[in-house]
Amino acid sequence: MHQGSCHCGAVTFEVETDLEQVIACNCSHCGRKGLWLAFTPRGAMTITSGEDNLATYTFNTHTIQHRFCKTCGVQPFGEGKAPSGMDTAAINVRCLTDVDLSAIEPVPVDGRNF
Repeated sequence: MHQGSCHCGAVTFEVETDLEQVIACNCSHCGRKGLWLAFTPRGAMTITSGEDNLATYTFNTHTIQHRFCKTCGVQPFGEGKAPSGMDTAAINVRCLTDVDLSAIEPVPVDGRNF
């Protein structure tokens, strides 16, 4: 179980994930934000505070709801559906407060040319 938050702490969450595969996507959105993402079933993530402080941004096919804090603008996670149709959360690993990022080697994903 991992704990996470936006920068200001208004939005907090916990997620059960093993972080076996973390991706670094170079699409126009992830690349500009520097997101490292781990995907997990949506039911494995619980928003513990600040759900009312979340805003949503969508683009392109509008299939992913990029959720961000209205106060500090940080995107701790996104929500959408996997190709299988399963509800999925895309966790911004950089927002997990108990993770040593230097121990993670993200897998590059070419979202720019997908």
